[in-house]
Amino acid sequence: MGVEFAAERRLLSEEEFAPVVSSHYPELAALPHEEVVNLARWLRGQHARARDIVRDRRRVHRGKADPRGTASETASDRGLTEKKQVFARGLKRVNARLAALRAEAKREAATAALRAALERRQAAAQHHPPAGATPAAGAAARPNPKRRGIITGGRVGSVSQAGRQAQAARDARG
Repeated sequence: MGVEFAAERRLLSEEEFAPVVSSHYPELAALPHEEVVNLARWLRGQHARARDIVRDRRRVHRGKADPRGTASETASDRGLTEKKQVFARGLKRVNARLAALRAEAKREAATAALRAALERRQAAAQHHPPAGATPAAGAAARPNPKRRGIITGGRVGSVSQAGRQAQAARDARG
């Protein structure tokens, strides 16, 4: 579920709001890689700080820890939890942008490596020389050295005729 800029502005101070605004997409796409990395570090630190404060307040509320002497220890941590979520959403956007930048750099490196390999392959000497001119008729037929069995005309059909005669003799017997 999206949160409006007005809700983020209400939850954050001016110093915190400016980096969170730059984590939204038109501005985020225009940032160079180094600034995106710095923004991710800052958001991660702010998220961790808010998480730790919320955790400490809940421990005080349950009686597991002593209050640190400030009146805010007994206050509700709902606003701080929402603030933490704002930082988490900003960090999610920034991490997605970093992943896209990494994928783009990886794609460019792979393309450059493939182009270099193609250039090396095209520049290399051919391993096998070309065959040269060949006759238009193609390869000459080589005779089969095995002797072909010759069947005389008298033997053609003799096997099937012998089968017919044998069947006739069986039928005649009964």
